[in-house]
Amino acid sequence: MKTLRTIKETFLSSLPLAAIMIIMCVFVAPMEDPFNYIKLTIGYLSVVIGQSLFMVGLDESILPIGKMVGNSLIRLKKSAFIVAFGLIFGLVATVAEPALAVLSRQTHMILGIIDQTAFIWIAGMGTGICVGFALYRVLKDLNIKIVFGALYVFVFLTVIFVPNEFLALAFDASGATTGDVSVPFILALGMGVSATMSRHKTNDDIFGIIGIASVGPILAVFLYGIILKIVHGGTIPPAGSYNPETAETLGRIIASNLGDVALAILPILIAFLPFQFLLVKLSRRELTKLLFGTIPVYIGLLIFLSGIDYGFAFSAKYIGEVFFEVSRPDWYKWLLLPVGFILGMAITLSEPAVTVLGDQVEEVTNGHIRKQTIRMTLGIGIGFATLLCMLKILTQINILYFLLILYAIAMILIKFTSKLFVGLAFDSGGVTGGALTSAFLTPLTLGVAQAVANTAGSNEQSVLTNGFGIIAFISVTPLIAVQVLGILYGISLKKVHRASQEEELTELQSLSSLDSQIETKMMDYKVERGEDAQSVPAEEVLENEQ
Repeated sequence: MKTLRTIKETFLSSLPLAAIMIIMCVFVAPMEDPFNYIKLTIGYLSVVIGQSLFMVGLDESILPIGKMVGNSLIRLKKSAFIVAFGLIFGLVATVAEPALAVLSRQTHMILGIIDQTAFIWIAGMGTGICVGFALYRVLKDLNIKIVFGALYVFVFLTVIFVPNEFLALAFDASGATTGDVSVPFILALGMGVSATMSRHKTNDDIFGIIGIASVGPILAVFLYGIILKIVHGGTIPPAGSYNPETAETLGRIIASNLGDVALAILPILIAFLPFQFLLVKLSRRELTKLLFGTIPVYIGLLIFLSGIDYGFAFSAKYIGEVFFEVSRPDWYKWLLLPVGFILGMAITLSEPAVTVLGDQVEEVTNGHIRKQTIRMTLGIGIGFATLLCMLKILTQINILYFLLILYAIAMILIKFTSKLFVGLAFDSGGVTGGALTSAFLTPLTLGVAQAVANTAGSNEQSVLTNGFGIIAFISVTPLIAVQVLGILYGISLKKVHRASQEEELTELQSLSSLDSQIETKMMDYKVERGEDAQSVPAEEVLENEQ
């Protein structure tokens, strides 16, 4: 029943995306080959069913592992052990991330010198190191505002040495590493440490771990690009074209993914076993249930990735190229801006990681901030992110100009935002680039970039530099949107507090006035009786007055 309920929820949340695909591929620009509709249907159903199975298995296996590891870390006592295991589990959770697997395939398709497996593990290592650092920040109570400021200043100083081909890709990798697997796992890990070992034990410490973890892949991919440039004699080899269409059968695609999916999940189990035998010590029945929970995770991830390869990614690329058909007027391509905004909102509301974060926020704030409020705030932010990315591709403006401005705004807002919302904002930037985003929006933007390159007569390298970046935008606009929400929330709290103070003051003034009246009545009553003011009880005065 739980599986069917999850499939229903996933299907309903993906309906806006399905509606846009039908409108574009059936009514606006019908596809010539009828078989493509079959592939598209199979791809879409595979994404829905695969993601649903994945989420069910996640609740039964990966999430409990994260919580148990987070709670048991405190028994290690020493900070060095906690940081080291944070690094290990940050790495293995990231390696299992489906969004990162999708991005690595897309990247390898365009630039063959990038090895898919190496790309995943390099980005994962960057995440792991920063997860360890994030836990160290909690243990040592480092100011989260200063930490984020220093990290992003370092990121933009490093940009000077990075090949252009890896700039947007590095920021995309940052968003792709924090999705359906890593977000709940790392959040559970952080909550266990924060609740028991933080000096202040406040909600401020819970958020910010994902945000710090997101910086690691940026720097790791930067370094990877610099090394590849040195290895190839100071230049990056020419890129190929982006063509996600495949002539392979669905069976062959599934067979080719069997080993890759297993390698994504096994590291988590292998890393958990020492904790099981030394600290957690589940019963045989509980351990068996946990291990069986990884089966739907494996099957779901296999179906999800295979469906994307077979019949989902090519449709997104097709939609992107529709706006550049020769038969259409030149202004038609600018419709990509509103279409991008709608797509960004629709996909954000479908992302499981966003739902997980919304639940976490509602729990931590005791319901003062509803999960729907967070989801809508992120949806609007991602809508603008997709719009800006389309604008960047159409104008071919370097992504750094956009990112510098957006990150500068985000850093300025830190000064006016509470620590809780600063951490929440940077976590939100990390969770929005999930599997659906990588599966649909990245092929869409790559398709648009290739169409722009063909129209302008640019070389294929421009597809690599201009096409990537959607997840980079998706990672930064939530920083602004959520901090603005935090500022508005703070203003609202101040108004409530001020109204409460005024009500208390009015009540005190009323009591003070009543005391004064009683005292006056006492004096009058005692004068009438000719007695000493101190000798007559107040109760007698009140009874006489009544």
